[in-house]
Amino acid sequence: MIVSTSQAPSFPSILSQARRVGNLLFTCGTVPMQPGSKELAASTIEEQTRVSLVNLGHILRAGGADFATVVKATVYLTDMRNYSAMNAIYKQFFAQPMPARTCVGVRELALPGMLVEIEAIAEVTA
Repeated sequence: MIVSTSQAPSFPSILSQARRVGNLLFTCGTVPMQPGSKELAASTIEEQTRVSLVNLGHILRAGGADFATVVKATVYLTDMRNYSAMNAIYKQFFAQPMPARTCVGVRELALPGMLVEIEAIAEVTA
C-alpha cells in the first residue's frame, strides 16, 4: 500500500513517501523542505535535521506508525563533522529503545546546500 500525506514534501512522479508492506512501513528519505516547496527550508544542520524529522513524523503518522515504532533509521550526511549536531536534534525525536541506525557520509544530496536526509522503517501496530 502506498502512503501519502500533504504535510510532507512529495515527489509523486519519482517516489512514494512511504510504502506499507504487511506490518512494516518503509519511508522515503525525508529532506529539509516544506510541503509544496522545492527550496530548502533551513540552512544549518540543526534546522535541516529538525525539518527532516518533522517531515518524517508526518509520513510515519500517515502510515499508522510514529517515532516510537521506528525499528531502523538511516541518516545521510554530506559532512560527518555534523554528526554530533545532528545527533543532538535526532535524540529529541526518538526515545529508548532507540532504533537501529546507520549514518552514512555522502558527497552530496539532491539539492545544493542539503546537509541531511533521513529514512526509516517502522512497525505498524494498528
